Amino acid sequence: MRANTLIMIVLAGVFGVLAVVLVNIWLAGQRSAMAQTGLVQGSTVVVAAMPLKFGDTLSADKLREVAWPAGAVPTGAFKTTKEALAGEGTRQALQAISTNEPVLASKITGPGQRATLSAVLSEGMKAVSIRVNDVLGVAGFVFPGDRVDVLLTRTVRGDDGADKSFVDVLLQSMKVLAIDQVADVSKDSPTVVKSVTLEASTKDAQKLTLAAGAGQLSLALRQAAASKGETTERVTLSDLTGETPDDVAKRQADLDRKAAEDALAAAERKRADDKITGLTQAVERVGSRLDELGKVGPAPAVVAPAPAPEVVKEVIKYVQPEPPARATVGVFRGVKLETYDVPRQP
Repeated sequence: MRANTLIMIVLAGVFGVLAVVLVNIWLAGQRSAMAQTGLVQGSTVVVAAMPLKFGDTLSADKLREVAWPAGAVPTGAFKTTKEALAGEGTRQALQAISTNEPVLASKITGPGQRATLSAVLSEGMKAVSIRVNDVLGVAGFVFPGDRVDVLLTRTVRGDDGADKSFVDVLLQSMKVLAIDQVADVSKDSPTVVKSVTLEASTKDAQKLTLAAGAGQLSLALRQAAASKGETTERVTLSDLTGETPDDVAKRQADLDRKAAEDALAAAERKRADDKITGLTQAVERVGSRLDELGKVGPAPAVVAPAPAPEVVKEVIKYVQPEPPARATVGVFRGVKLETYDVPRQP
């Protein structure tokens, strides 16, 4: 074996061992830095050690502390059990809290307070109860925490003396606080109730109170994720009858006419836009031309030569007058003169 080959093998082995050692040193440093960072940035959060429902009293055996990243601590969370139970009096759960779910200040009462509806009301909101039955209350499938629409059915007497019934959507997306005297949102079994308590603003509370005496209130359960309002219209008895073919044809004709009008209006707008675009381009071209002319110096003025004066020659010509065609001849007869008009002889 050549000496050069042997030297290259030895150097390769030395460099390989050196690289392994350096990598191990770097990884050990990274692990140490991550451990120190975790110790500095780590935190604890109080969570529920068992499921809690509305009205449950908090105690040390129902809570526990878990490690939590310091930068991701939820707002209103407690770091220690002692902090969560601090104060004079006990605390109660205002809503259902699952196992290992962080216990937030918004989900429990203050020290010594009771778990009542007043504690779960939002800022500036009121609690209003309305009477329902097994049908108007969506067959008992409305639970605390759901959102419902409130419908008002009433009958009024028209100008012709006939009674007219109609239904209006009075309020939309109202939060249910309690059914009968139950405010536990963890309740999941249908129950026929006699009253439902809703969270409402002051004006909406006035509407509900007035509507309760003006007609019959009923509830319409909304989808859990549908919190936005929608456009509604009044429904009368005439809307309950089926449509005839003539009604369908008339409505289709109205839709076709409206579509044609929209298309015509769109075409008119396009033509107007095209004209405006053409005028704009023309103005831009004129402006560009003016800019170019402004950059060029003024051309020398060309003076036209003065026209030569017109010479007028005066010609005098003698015209021989023509002799008269007749002549007057006078003849004396004694002392009397007599004249005669006779033709002139050439």
